Amino acid sequence: MMHGALHKYLHWGAIASLATLIVWCVLWEMLIAPLHPGGSWVALKAAPLLIPLYGVIKRDVYTLQWSSMVILLYFTEGVVRGYSDTNRVSAMMAWGEAAIVCLYFICAVLYLRPYKKAAKRMAKELLDKVNKVSIKK
Repeated sequence: MMHGALHKYLHWGAIASLATLIVWCVLWEMLIAPLHPGGSWVALKAAPLLIPLYGVIKRDVYTLQWSSMVILLYFTEGVVRGYSDTNRVSAMMAWGEAAIVCLYFICAVLYLRPYKKAAKRMAKELLDKVNKVSIKK
């Protein structure tokens, strides 16, 4: 496994971008450019992002895998609202959301890369053992 400085930075990048996205969404929908004056229930969209936060902090490979897929929903929202929102500030916040999601996605996928390579190598070794046993029979 890669346990060098880059691996550590990718982990911290995933944590920081996920935490930033949570704060970003709440600030966007409550203070900076809410859909309704005084804040909006849309701020609750940040709540599901709390679910993977602990697993990401703990370096849970499975959590990093599924969260890197689920977070793409936030990318989609950012792009759609970035293009369609008539409030310029809200549109800029949407593009910011999409950018933060990209940062998380890149950090998570690159962090997971050595684990995926190791899993492929182990699967190949197991398959080779199985094939050797079946050839002997």
